[in-house]
Amino acid sequence: MPDTLIAWTQDEIANVPLQRFIGRMGEVEVGTVEYDGAHKLWTWWSPFSEEAWGHAQEESGAKQGFEVWLRQWLENFRPFFEER
Repeated sequence: MPDTLIAWTQDEIANVPLQRFIGRMGEVEVGTVEYDGAHKLWTWWSPFSEEAWGHAQEESGAKQGFEVWLRQWLENFRPFFEER
């Protein structure tokens, strides 16, 4: 997979790093990847759609899974940005 355009930053509370990463493109929050200790999986989701979520065994896999979903979802908007 090519280099991502998503900037992932580790979330924290009271300067304590969490097993949660917030993905942004510029100033826009596009997704979250978080470790689910109960299921021992990394879960990803997006604030853009309640139907956007998935799991992976590793953090990097969850980030890749999210990016695949985001690219496919954004394709729906391509006609909006094309010149007429």
